Amino acid sequence: MRSELLFWGMAAAALVASEVVNSADSKPVVKLPPVLWSWTGGYFGGQVGGGYGRTSFGDPYGPSIYGDVVDTPVFLAGAQIGYNWQRGRWVFGLELDASGAISDGANTCLAASGVLVSANCNASPDVFVTGTGRLGYAFGPQGRTLAYLKAGVAWQHNRGDIANGNEFRSETYPSGWAPQNATHVDYGRAGGIIGAGVEHALTPAWSLSLEYDYLMFGGPTVVTPSTLEYPPLATVPANATNLSSGYQIGKIALNYHLDADASTPRWSDTPLYPIKPTFRAPAIPFAAGWSLESGTRLWLSRGKFQWENGPPGLVSRLTYHKLDGISGEMFERVDSPWGIFLKGNIGVGLFNSGNMNDEDWGLAWEAGDPMAYANTISGQANGRFMYYTVDAGYDFLRGSTYKIGAITGWTYYSQKSDSTGCVRIASLYCLTPGDQRTIGSQDTNWNALRIGLNAETMFLDRWRVSADIAYLPWTDFQGRDNHLLRDFTTFIDHRGSGGRGVQIEGILSYLITSNFSVGVGGRYWAMWSPRDSEQFHTGTMQTRTFPVTSGPYPANYRMERWGTFLQVSYKFH
Repeated sequence: MRSELLFWGMAAAALVASEVVNSADSKPVVKLPPVLWSWTGGYFGGQVGGGYGRTSFGDPYGPSIYGDVVDTPVFLAGAQIGYNWQRGRWVFGLELDASGAISDGANTCLAASGVLVSANCNASPDVFVTGTGRLGYAFGPQGRTLAYLKAGVAWQHNRGDIANGNEFRSETYPSGWAPQNATHVDYGRAGGIIGAGVEHALTPAWSLSLEYDYLMFGGPTVVTPSTLEYPPLATVPANATNLSSGYQIGKIALNYHLDADASTPRWSDTPLYPIKPTFRAPAIPFAAGWSLESGTRLWLSRGKFQWENGPPGLVSRLTYHKLDGISGEMFERVDSPWGIFLKGNIGVGLFNSGNMNDEDWGLAWEAGDPMAYANTISGQANGRFMYYTVDAGYDFLRGSTYKIGAITGWTYYSQKSDSTGCVRIASLYCLTPGDQRTIGSQDTNWNALRIGLNAETMFLDRWRVSADIAYLPWTDFQGRDNHLLRDFTTFIDHRGSGGRGVQIEGILSYLITSNFSVGVGGRYWAMWSPRDSEQFHTGTMQTRTFPVTSGPYPANYRMERWGTFLQVSYKFH
């Protein structure tokens, strides 16, 4: 026993002696203890983000029977500047940021009854400015991961329109019973912001933050356009509606710290020799050479799809919403030693829930008495969807525990479902309650170009955070809507090209081993076409003749799908 102790003691002494390095004056360098890194100092940087908002319109004509809330998907990009003060592990900071936004949304508003010509409300926020205070706590052996809460003031610029639906225009009466009335909305408004995030120091000069913000704003009182009611035929004078809005935004921000030396290849407070962390193991590093990560996800999501057509003034709109689905997908990512990477995913899903609202304005009186506004609701069945994304990227910042890359790629989304039953909400008689026959179907297909940012970082020991934010600068939509309840079954082919969109995704993973991980994530996708896309023809299923109605028409298409997923992956080095 003593000989074994002597042997291990001599081995330990030899190991310690081998680590001693003499300088020119023969003085040994002493091991340094871990030093808490300081967040104190100024910083500036850039950010990209995305999410969705809701702009609400008050109804001046009485309780609304439908609508009044406009969903507005948002992509934003901007810059921020701030300063931090640290005491122990607590960090207090002030930050100012400004972002330009790309957003668009529309929905029915001012719908008090079926005898009133209601309106179509549009909202498009395009600027956000915030000033916030941050309170955070520095985690990890050397405090390089900062979890924080923030709150403060915000300002937005929003614009849009309140435009009456079709005011009894037809081929017989092309001018209708009144001119097309509309009110333009354009305003700036102060509000508030609360948020939370995690910021990780990548190097002495650079840090990466992932953040969630909720912004809330009041709005102006806006004069509504005068409208019509029937029966009896009468003009309803202009009134006033109150606006309010809120937004949920996820962001990636990259900050440069002014007091740091960007050329320093290592932390200034890193000991010259390996040291044992005080309470955490070192983070598992990313592979330096080739690597392949492969995995699967289960996505629980909710979807929405909307199309509408004129002219002029809104004539018809179908809105499919609460499309709760489940999908399985596979994903892959290949990384090279040079920072170039490829990634993608493909998935299929099902849904058998949801509703479809079929709205019409100023129906022509050739078929009988005209109706100012009609709305029916149907269920959804046999729903299925399929999607994929593929990206190529380059990590312009990378290290053993982080990588940040620019991406460009392509995305595809398709959705099909049948509409069952038909219950009247306003004016138009449909089916007897309980009659669940199939009355229609829809088939939609979206393609879009993606450009954006992908970021991954390890913090603490086995936790990895990754985020993906993509702007879709061009979208293409093709779809078909089948009406099965009419005497002559009709279909309408749709096409809308040149729109916009946003796709965001965030994942928190735990590495059970250096290769195998499990995680949870969230995702939001939205695409929309230009406001005057083309509905290019209609026809009958029986005769295949064109057209049933005159065209082409101005039209608009929008989709959203969002939800939470579980992930399992394995990385090959």
